[in-house]
Amino acid sequence: MLISTQSVNKLAEYIENRKETFCSGLFLSARWMVVSQLDHQGIQMIILPDRDSAEYCAADLYNFIEGDRVYFLPDSGKNLERSNYKSSLGVQRTSALGKILEFEKGEQLIIVTYPAALEEPVPDKGKISGSLLRLSVGDEKDYDEIIRILFNNGFERVDFVAEPGQFAVRGALIDIFSYSFNNPFRISFFGDEIESINVFDTNTQLSKEKIDHVDIYPDLSLSDESGKTYIHDILPDDTLVWLDSSDMYRNSGFFSDLKKFRTVYMELPLSRQDEEVVIFNISPQPVFNKNFELLTEDIRKRIENGYRVRIYGEKQSQLERLKSILSQNGGIIPEFVSGSNIHNGFIDNENKVCCYSDHEIFDRFHRVNIRRTVEKSEQLTINDLTSFAIGDYIVHIDYGVGIFGGLVRMKDDKGRMHEVVKLTYKDNDVVFVSVHALHKISRYKSKDSEPPKIHKLGSKAWQNLKASTKSKVKDIAKDLIKLYAKRKSVKGFAFSADTYMQQELESSFMYEDTPDQEKAVYAVKRDMEDDCPMDRLVCGDVGFGKTEVAVRAAFKAVADSKQVAVLVPTTILALQHFNTFKSRLKDLPCNIDYVSRLRTAKEISDIQKRLKAGTLDIVIGTHKLIGKGFEFKDLGLLIIDEEQKFGVSAKEKLRQLKASVDTLTLTATPIPRTLQFSLLGARDLSIISTPPPNRIPIQTEIMLFDHDEVRKIINYELNRGGQVFFVHNRVEELQSIEDILHRLVPDMKICVAHGQMEAKVLENKILDFMAGDYDMLLCTTIIENGLDIPNANTIIINQAQNIGLSDLHQLRGRVGRSNRRAFCYLIVPPLVSMTEDARRRLKAIESFSDLGSGFNIAMQDLDIRGAGNLLGAEQSGFITDMGFETYQKILAEAMEELGMETGISTQSKDDNYVSDCTIETDQLALIPDTYIDVTAEKIRIYKELDSLTSDKEIKQMKVRLADRFGELPEELVRLFDIVRIRQLGQKLGFEKIIIKNGVMISFFISNPLSQYYRSDRFSKILENISVNPKIFELKQNDNKLRIFVRNVDGISKAYEILSKL
Repeated sequence: MLISTQSVNKLAEYIENRKETFCSGLFLSARWMVVSQLDHQGIQMIILPDRDSAEYCAADLYNFIEGDRVYFLPDSGKNLERSNYKSSLGVQRTSALGKILEFEKGEQLIIVTYPAALEEPVPDKGKISGSLLRLSVGDEKDYDEIIRILFNNGFERVDFVAEPGQFAVRGALIDIFSYSFNNPFRISFFGDEIESINVFDTNTQLSKEKIDHVDIYPDLSLSDESGKTYIHDILPDDTLVWLDSSDMYRNSGFFSDLKKFRTVYMELPLSRQDEEVVIFNISPQPVFNKNFELLTEDIRKRIENGYRVRIYGEKQSQLERLKSILSQNGGIIPEFVSGSNIHNGFIDNENKVCCYSDHEIFDRFHRVNIRRTVEKSEQLTINDLTSFAIGDYIVHIDYGVGIFGGLVRMKDDKGRMHEVVKLTYKDNDVVFVSVHALHKISRYKSKDSEPPKIHKLGSKAWQNLKASTKSKVKDIAKDLIKLYAKRKSVKGFAFSADTYMQQELESSFMYEDTPDQEKAVYAVKRDMEDDCPMDRLVCGDVGFGKTEVAVRAAFKAVADSKQVAVLVPTTILALQHFNTFKSRLKDLPCNIDYVSRLRTAKEISDIQKRLKAGTLDIVIGTHKLIGKGFEFKDLGLLIIDEEQKFGVSAKEKLRQLKASVDTLTLTATPIPRTLQFSLLGARDLSIISTPPPNRIPIQTEIMLFDHDEVRKIINYELNRGGQVFFVHNRVEELQSIEDILHRLVPDMKICVAHGQMEAKVLENKILDFMAGDYDMLLCTTIIENGLDIPNANTIIINQAQNIGLSDLHQLRGRVGRSNRRAFCYLIVPPLVSMTEDARRRLKAIESFSDLGSGFNIAMQDLDIRGAGNLLGAEQSGFITDMGFETYQKILAEAMEELGMETGISTQSKDDNYVSDCTIETDQLALIPDTYIDVTAEKIRIYKELDSLTSDKEIKQMKVRLADRFGELPEELVRLFDIVRIRQLGQKLGFEKIIIKNGVMISFFISNPLSQYYRSDRFSKILENISVNPKIFELKQNDNKLRIFVRNVDGISKAYEILSKL
C-alpha cells in the first residue's frame, strides 16, 4: 500500500539532485512509511531528538521494511552499573557499528539514532576490524588461540554464559556471548576443527538453531582514548541523513559534521523558513476516547468518501474484538492488518488512505520490542539463588535441619568411588546422602534470616514437629471444608447474563486481558449467574489487574439493580479504588461513592440515606461500612480487598454477611502451590499469574550515588509532568537527604513521610502527594503496601543493598501503574564493597524487571507470609522451624492422609503404595568431574535427575545435557538407568532394591497389613514370578518378602529384568 505517491516521487527527485531537501506536513508514522517507500539504496541515518522517539521509529520501520536492514544505534549507557539493560545497549551499538563497516554497495541499511548516541566516540575502522574474530564451520582453529584472543579482547571467563562479553569452556565446547548478537554462540570442536556452531538461549542454555559462520566482536562502545573517532567519520560519503526536529539539536557538536552528507529535513527549521519544500498532506488519527460509536461513524464517513481505512494491531484477538464491536454498532468493516503495529495513526489526504493503530483507539500504551535486545537470563539467576553453598542450612525430610558440607567422594568396600552429599548435624554428627536420594533434602527457607535450630540425630524432636504440624493443618482444613459445604446448601441470587454495556466496559480496558484474567472474569461471572452464593478468592501480584476483575463483577451486579460494597483495609486505598472505579465506569449509568474518615459527618449521613433508598449503586469504604448506620436496600455483591489485613471483629461481621451474599475476595499475597491444591476443596480460587502484555516492564538500573545523574533523573521525570518516590530506610537521616536533594533541584517541592509520624499526619501527606501538591515523596519503605499513584513513575531507592528481595519487588511495584514508561533506580555503594548476598539480591531484582516475574523467586518469603495468613499465625511458626519446602512436602502428605480419613478426594495423581524406593548399588553411577566441574550445577542436575517421573522426561534431559556439555559419559548413562529403575520399583511396590555383586534383591512393602497385598498389582507380580521360575526367586524371612535375581551383570540388565514383572 502506497501513500502520497506524487509527493514521494518529487521527494526522490529532490534527493537525487540536491544536497539539502526540505519537507513540510510530514509527521507521525507516515514519515517512516515514506522512508520505506523511497527504497533508497545505500546507508541512511535517521536522527531523532531523543531515545524514546528513536525506539518508536525503529519499531515502525521493522514493520514497513522486510528483512533485517534496520539497526538501532543507542548510546552506551556509560553511567550505568553493569546490567541487562546496559548489555542490550552494548549489543545494539556494536552490531550497528559492525554492520556499517561490513556494508557493501547495492544493499540497503538504515541506522536509527539520536544525539546522545552520536556524541559518544567510537573506535576507528582499523581498531574495529582488528578486534573481529570470524569463525566458520570446517575452519582449522587452535582451540587455545581462540581463548587467548577472547581474553585479549576483554572477554570474561565464567561457568555459564549469561551476558555479552563472557565465554565458558567445557570439554570440546566453547560458549561465547559476542557483542554482535543478542544470543550467545556454542562452538563445538573435533580436535582443532570447528565441527558445528549453534545459537543458544541463555535461559535454558539449550541450542536454538545451527549457523555456518559467526563474527565475534568485543564491546565497541567502550573505546579507550587511543584510536577513537566519531560515527560520521566511519560512514561512507554517499550516506543519506534524515533529520527529525533538527532545531532541538542544531547546536550540538556533531551537527556541523553532518554537512558533508546529503540531508533531508523532515520539517522546515526555524532559520530556513523560505526554502523550497516538498509538501505532504498528512493529518493525525482522530481521538476517539474509547467511544466506539464515534469510531464507527468516522469509518463509515471515510469509506463513503472514497478513503481506504486500515487498522493495524499486533494481536489478532484484539482486532477480532474491534471487529465484533464495529459489527454490533452496524458499522462498515475496514481492512485489518494483524501482526504489525504503527506508533501514530494518520490520514493521508493525497492518496486517500487512513492508517489507524489499535492502541490509540483503545487508548493503551504501545510497547515496542527493539531487535537485538538481550534477554534476561532468569533461569541462571534462579539457579544462583537456590543453589546449595557450603555452610547453608539444609532440611532432610527424615532427620531435620543440618548444615550442607558439599559433595564428597567415598570409597565402598570394593574400593570403588561414589559421590555423596555430606550433612552435619548437632554435636558434629554426619549424614551422607546418596545422590539417588537428593529429593529428600531441600534448602532451608524462612522469612527471617536468623539461623534455625539444628537438630540432633536420633532425638524425637523432629518427628514430633512433623506430627504436630500435620494434625494442625488437618484441623484447619476440616473447618474450611465444613464451612464451604454449608455455603453450598444456601440459595442466593442468580444474576442474569452479560448486557451490551458490560461488553463495552470490558473492551475499553486499557490493557489487553491476559488468559488468566479472562479465566478469572469468566469464573466470577459463572459463579454470579449460579444461584449458590459465590465465595471466590482472586490472587495476583501487584499490577496484575485484580481490580479490573472486581470492576467488571461490580458492574454486572449493578446492571441487575443490585448494590455493591467494596471493603478495603486503609483510607488511602478507599480513595484509590474510588478513583479507579470512577474512571472505569464514568460513561455508564452507575453511582459510586466512598466512605472513610476523610469524609465529613454530613457527607456520610447523605451516603447512608442514598444506600437505604437504593440510589447509590457502589460504595467503597473501610471497615466503617459494616458498622452501625449503614443499611443497604439490596446488597448483591461484596468485594473484599486484602482480607487478611482486617481485624478479628470485622472478619466475624463479614462472615455473617457472606453467608447469603456473593463475595469476591482479592489478595496480592501469593498463595503457595501446595496450599492451592489443599484449599481447592474449601474455596473457589482464581490465580492471575501473568502480567498484562502491554504493560511495559519497569526499567531497573543499578547505579552509584552521582549528583549529576540523580539531578538528571529527577528533572527528566518532573519535565514530563510526573512525580518521584525517593526511598531511604533510615528515619533519622531523612532530613539530611532532603537537604542534599534540595541542593540538587532547588525548585522541587518535597514531602517527607515515615512510619513514626501520627497516622493522620502521614495520611494527609500521602493524600497531598496523590493530589499532586508535591513533586517528590521522600520516605522510608512505608510505601510498599498498596499505594497506587499513576502519576509517580520514577522510584529511587537509596542504599538498596540493605533491603530484602521481596521488599524491593514490592517497592518497585509502586511505579509503572499507568501507560507511561517507569524507572526504578537502585543506588548502591560500589559493587566491590558489598556482601555476596546483597550482590545476588540486586542481580535478581534486576533480572526480574518484567512484572510478575518476581512471583516465582523474590516471592519465596512472600509465599511464607501467604501460608501464615491463610492457615493462621501458628503455621508461620512451623515454617520457621522446618523451612518452607519441607513444610510444603509435609502439607501435601497431610492433605493426602486427610483425604483418606474423610473420603474427600484430594488431588492425588496415582495410586502408588510406596512413596519412595531406595536403590543401593556397587556400580559406578555419577557425574564425572571431567564432564561438569561446577559443584552447584552438579547438585542441581542430580536433584533434577532425581525428580524425573517419566521415560519421556529422561530422554529430554539426556538431549539437554548432551547439548550443553557434550556426549554423555558411561557413568552418567548408568545414573539415568538407576533413575528408571527407581521409578519402576516404586510403581511395582518395592521399598528398596539392592544391586550388588551380580545379585538383585527387591524388597516388598514391610507393612504386612498394607492394601498393596490385596491389589491386582501384587497378584500380577506373583503370576509373573511363577511364569519365570528360572529368573525370579521369592523368599520370606522375619516377615519380610523379597525377590532374588542372580547373574545381573549391569544396571541396564537389571532394568530389563524388572520390566518382566
